[in-house]
Amino acid sequence: MTQTTVPVIFDLDGTLVDPAGGITDGISSALRAFGLPVPDQDLLHAMIGPKLSDSLLNVAKVPADLLDDVIRVYREHYVSTGIAQSRIYPGVREVLESFATSGRPLAVATQKPQGLARTVLEHHGIDGLFRGIHGSADDESAVEGVPLGKTGIIAAALRDLNTQHAVMVGDRAQDVSGAIANGLDCIGVAWGFAPDGELEEAGAVAVVDTAEALVELIERMQDIHAVAMSEVTNDGNV
Repeated sequence: MTQTTVPVIFDLDGTLVDPAGGITDGISSALRAFGLPVPDQDLLHAMIGPKLSDSLLNVAKVPADLLDDVIRVYREHYVSTGIAQSRIYPGVREVLESFATSGRPLAVATQKPQGLARTVLEHHGIDGLFRGIHGSADDESAVEGVPLGKTGIIAAALRDLNTQHAVMVGDRAQDVSGAIANGLDCIGVAWGFAPDGELEEAGAVAVVDTAEALVELIERMQDIHAVAMSEVTNDGNV
């Protein structure tokens, strides 16, 4: 990696992979299994990205004493059916392959359980393009060194990349806030699940509509980084 090659950390659902109903259908099935009301489609979409247990408690209003069982049934449905429903967003595979071929370090930071995130990436044949795949623990708790929350997960990805400089790419506000908390810029993608204005309000440096626009922006940001590094190198005090 050259000094000016800026690594990129990607969110998963809504950024790299379109769950294509795999998540929302799984949540709906799990809620029905316990006789719980199913939120409308807009609310189900809003549950994609944030920590699942928080969404189930705060959006779907799942009683706390049923939470673990609802998550268990959801996970069973997602593994058996949901992963196969997912697809990579248009142009994303080509972007990842191009970045990896050129030597740009890549990582994933998702609030999906880490093992499940790896399974999804393996299903689509892109797991080998990333130097690190980071998520929550299988039970979404901070155990065995697996961080809790998007900020900690992004920090773990940075450690894995052995850098303090990277660009985050995501589709929800927590991707932006987690990046900012780690001193990173975050590019929002418009093809995900954020309501209009969410990414801009959270502080994304830009929101792109296509994979091609994402590449162009990252390359421009790298040029800016290269100039800044050159100025530091030319400073006699450094």
